[in-house]
Amino acid sequence: MSEQAMLDIRNYSKTYGEGKKAADNVSLSVMSGDIYGFIGHNGAGKSTTIRAVVGVLDFTEGEIYIDGHSVKDDPLACKRVTAYIPDNPDLYENLTGIQYLNFIADVFGISAEEREERIRKYTDLFEITDALGDLIGSYSHGMKQKVAIISALIHNPRLLVLDEPFVGLDPKAAFTLKEIMHEMCGNGAAVFFSTHVLDVAEKLCNKVAIIKQGRILFSGTMEEFTEGHTLEEAFLEADNGE
Repeated sequence: MSEQAMLDIRNYSKTYGEGKKAADNVSLSVMSGDIYGFIGHNGAGKSTTIRAVVGVLDFTEGEIYIDGHSVKDDPLACKRVTAYIPDNPDLYENLTGIQYLNFIADVFGISAEEREERIRKYTDLFEITDALGDLIGSYSHGMKQKVAIISALIHNPRLLVLDEPFVGLDPKAAFTLKEIMHEMCGNGAAVFFSTHVLDVAEKLCNKVAIIKQGRILFSGTMEEFTEGHTLEEAFLEADNGE
């Protein structure tokens, strides 16, 4: 019996006004343990696809399954095991950092003991423990992004979905996030993220999908795609060859 995909996108399409397809028959599978990079130019369809995966964007064409549950038919089951970090997180700026993290923990029904342990772990790792009593509105962009990341990890998700996660993070925080990704996937979770930073994707991902003008040019292992070249070289060749 074949292993069930953590994320399974099947023939997903999204059409906007005047018939423009932002995503055109997109199919790919992310398995447990995968760190899966989603790569393409601005406007290629990355964010449209990601927003459909996490239930922010409605769609009618195709199917998306998370841990065997349909995003359309069983959205709550999907959200229970998924965490989403958008490229520009909108947080409640009139809450303090700790109030926001406790609010997210309440949403997911996390016990007092578990939330305290996880909040302490991640705020120490991202070095923002001392700022948890301050209003989020006073945080820098990088600190807000750290809070968004920590809030996404509180319920121990099985699927972590990120849109350009390293933009705005300082080098130490970016390194910490990469280490957390490896730890999660080592414990059977999966990570699916878009990025423009090809050298990061090359070092971090075991699988990759290339999207151009809404269509998938390639999906598979990093080794299959690069064939001994750098990811940048392989991406440019695929992009120019289309």
